[in-house]
Amino acid sequence: MDSHTESMPAPIPNADSGQDTAMNDADYESAERNFLLNGPLSVEESMRGDGETIEIDQRLVNPTLQLQPRDFELLKVLGKGGYGKVFLARKASAPDRGCIFAMKVLKKATIVRNQKDTAHTKAERNILEIIRHPFLVELRYAFQTRDRLYLVLEFMAGGELFTQLERQGVFNEPTARFYLAEITLALGHLHEFGIVYRDLKPENILLDTEGHVKLTDFGLSKEAADKDLTHTFCGTIEYMAPEVLVRQGHGKDVDWWSLGTLMYDMLSGGPPFSADTKKQTIDKILRSRLCLPPYLTPEAKSLLTSLLKKVVTERLGYGPRDVDAVKSHSFFTSVNWEHVINRRTEPPFRPDSLLTSETDVSLFDPKFTRENPVESPAEDSVLSASLSDAFQGFTYVAPAVLDSVYRDTDSAAGASASARRARRFSGGGAGASGWAGRRQATLDSCGGGADDQQFVLEDDFEDMDTDEPAPAAASAAAAAIGPA
Repeated sequence: MDSHTESMPAPIPNADSGQDTAMNDADYESAERNFLLNGPLSVEESMRGDGETIEIDQRLVNPTLQLQPRDFELLKVLGKGGYGKVFLARKASAPDRGCIFAMKVLKKATIVRNQKDTAHTKAERNILEIIRHPFLVELRYAFQTRDRLYLVLEFMAGGELFTQLERQGVFNEPTARFYLAEITLALGHLHEFGIVYRDLKPENILLDTEGHVKLTDFGLSKEAADKDLTHTFCGTIEYMAPEVLVRQGHGKDVDWWSLGTLMYDMLSGGPPFSADTKKQTIDKILRSRLCLPPYLTPEAKSLLTSLLKKVVTERLGYGPRDVDAVKSHSFFTSVNWEHVINRRTEPPFRPDSLLTSETDVSLFDPKFTRENPVESPAEDSVLSASLSDAFQGFTYVAPAVLDSVYRDTDSAAGASASARRARRFSGGGAGASGWAGRRQATLDSCGGGADDQQFVLEDDFEDMDTDEPAPAAASAAAAAIGPA
């Protein structure tokens, strides 16, 4: 047998599937310390064959970025739902040591029970990697263990816009215009990438310390929706567009309906179509006429009427103009869009005027923040290999983190690296290197509510097959839909 074959290491475990790596911590730390002290073998040493053969391990190749739950200190609970919890967490290791994040922890066993839930979770992870925008929440890290998924996001200390709307009751038009302008640009950015958001509501709009918005929770978002209509029946009832309710296919235009619903909510204290039951609410969305508060300006009334058109082809934002059509409406005449995108417009409310520290969670629901910040116990069920591998490729590190790691590494190497290279070139010894209160719960496939779901935990939704005819009642309602 060839000598190279004899010394080949054992197969490398799948680190990204959450399986344990072959090297235990002691072996790994010893190998890492030895490498850092002695550096790689010189050409002469490698030719002599007296070097030690070790198993190649992903943590050894790139030890800095292999994250585990112990790399984060859990400080507070920010929210929870059927799939897991969202914690306020402090990074306990480099890079980003000491930085504060919102860490979403999901239980694999709960997610993989439903194929659609798995698809929604993977889609959220993929979308978070794609998007980079001032008004969309940023994913910093993603990693997994045998039984859990972890999404580490920037922490928005200002809490939900829902909270501010609840406290004030209604916004005046300048305040609403500020938030709507930033949200409009965020939706436009998603649409540029073929992504339909599909879950716009005050609970999914977070505020940073300065008061600017960040959309979060992309569990119901749809990728590649610019190519074909999608038939998923999902969202929050009071914010769902008519074409979603009648299950006849929808595209990015549903986001503009939701923007109109949000605007109405801001200016009047509630959504335009709501009732005591889901069925009554759906009936109102499909059949009732839009009634506008008399105190609104003509520009506000015009924008609401244009966004809340039941016939999608008549809705503002429909077609190729998309976000440009919305931006050009007279309601936004006073808006300097360049100032908006560069965050140079002064927010109407600054959370930093109330916050006392970077870990202050006073603007979040105390029902959650008072809880003990510990992960839920692991379930007894053991995932099969195929289900455990369902989230292959889940791991992620933001490019900015990678840049800082490599920059710090290069800096630490410094002049000694040049000396090490010189020794190697000369043949010398080895070198060294180195909320849900007033709003109906989001729909789930079991028809139940999700009253505790106030943060970024998506629910289970039931996809409608493309070729499945809509129920008779929905078909009749679709035929009855007319202009708002």
